[in-house]
Amino acid sequence: MQGTVDGFSYGVVTPLVGYVMACLGGALGLRCTTRAMLVARSWRPAWLALGAAAIGSGIWTMHFVAMMGFSVKGTPIHYDKSITFASLGLAIVMVGVGIFIVGYRGATGTALFTGGTVTGLGIASMHYLGMAGLRLNGTLEYNTATVVASVLIGVVAATSALWAAGQIRGFLWSVGASLVMGLAVSGMHYTGMAAMSVHLHNTGGTPPGESPAALLAPMLIGPLAFLCLAAVVVMFDPMMIIGRPDRLRVEHKPGVPADEVTHHPSRRPQLRIGRQ
Repeated sequence: MQGTVDGFSYGVVTPLVGYVMACLGGALGLRCTTRAMLVARSWRPAWLALGAAAIGSGIWTMHFVAMMGFSVKGTPIHYDKSITFASLGLAIVMVGVGIFIVGYRGATGTALFTGGTVTGLGIASMHYLGMAGLRLNGTLEYNTATVVASVLIGVVAATSALWAAGQIRGFLWSVGASLVMGLAVSGMHYTGMAAMSVHLHNTGGTPPGESPAALLAPMLIGPLAFLCLAAVVVMFDPMMIIGRPDRLRVEHKPGVPADEVTHHPSRRPQLRIGRQ
C-alpha cells in the first residue's frame, strides 16, 4: 500500500526556516572561503575548515528543519541516531574537500569544476544518507530521473557559489551568492523528496529509533550554536566586510619612505646638464 507523503505539515514555516539556515551557513562559509584567499598560507587551512564546517552545518540544519515538517500518513517516523550524525560529518568532510581545492587552486577552470562537483555531491550525499536514517513501517522508493536532477541542482549550486566566493568582491556579493545557494540547496532537498515514495507494510507497531522531537530538536542546537559562533568570528573580522587583503604593499606601509622602495632599474637616470 502506498503511503501518503506530506512534506509541509507545518505549512511554509519549515521550508522558510530551513532556507534561512541554508543561507546563513552559505554566507558564512563563502566569506570564510574568500578570506582564505586573502591571507597568508599559514592561516588558510583554518579559514577553509571554518568555511566547510559552516556550509556543512547550514545545509544539514536546513535538511532536518525541513524534515520536521515531513510525515507519512499511516506510520510514525523515527530516526537512527548514528546515521543522522554521520550525515552531518559527511557533509562537512565532502564540502571541505571541495572548498580546499578551490582555496588552494583558485575558483577557475578545472579546480572550480572539481571543487564544485565534490561539494555538490557532498550536499546530495548528506541528503540521501539522512533519508537512509529514517525508520518507519514501510519501504522508501526513489525515482531515478528525479534523483539525478536533484544531484545536478546541488552540483550547479555549489559550483556557482564557489565561483562567487573566488571573485573577492565584498560582502554584498557573497550575500547574493548565499541567497542563491540557499535557494538551490532547498530546491535540491525538495526535488529529492519529490523523488521519494513510501510503500507501507501491513505490520503495525512502533519503528525503531527515536522520534523527531526527541532526536532532531536537541541535535539542531549544536549546529545552530556553531553557526552563531562562526557569525561572531566573521562580524569581528573587518576584512570579511571590505573583502581586501590584509597585507599592504610595501610602499604604502606607514613609516617606509616611498623613495626607498620604488626602484625602477629598467629606467635610465635622467642627467641634468648644467653649465660649468
